[in-house]
Amino acid sequence: MSKVKANDTIQVHYTGKLTNGEVFDSTEARGPLKVTLGEGSLIPGFENGLVDMAINEKKTITIPKEEAYGEVREDLFQAIKNEELPETIKPEVGMGLVAQGQDGTERQLRVAEVNDDHIVVDANHPLAGQDLIFELEVVEIG
Repeated sequence: MSKVKANDTIQVHYTGKLTNGEVFDSTEARGPLKVTLGEGSLIPGFENGLVDMAINEKKTITIPKEEAYGEVREDLFQAIKNEELPETIKPEVGMGLVAQGQDGTERQLRVAEVNDDHIVVDANHPLAGQDLIFELEVVEIG
């Protein structure tokens, strides 16, 4: 029986959960994820969990934060003065913002604090600092 190995293109159904059981992502409604292992598009723990799985095999893996999105980095928090914000924005904690770099690249930010004269934005991945649980099912190899 064929098993998933490095550089295979596969299709996988998954449900991602936090350790408290909260589901943060699932392919259930949209169909399986098609991905090629080794391209760097998956977090390391997810990719490692797929290796040696067979078609229609199901398993649950726990990925420590170090193999997911890493620790929360304090250097990715930044204070922004209110006068630097567009007038149309009324910031609230948890609100998502997009910042554009000088080279035109966009970065997703989240408002972490709202103060009288400034806000603090967080550029960490929303799942940074979290251990993750994934229920996996390989539906196609190749």
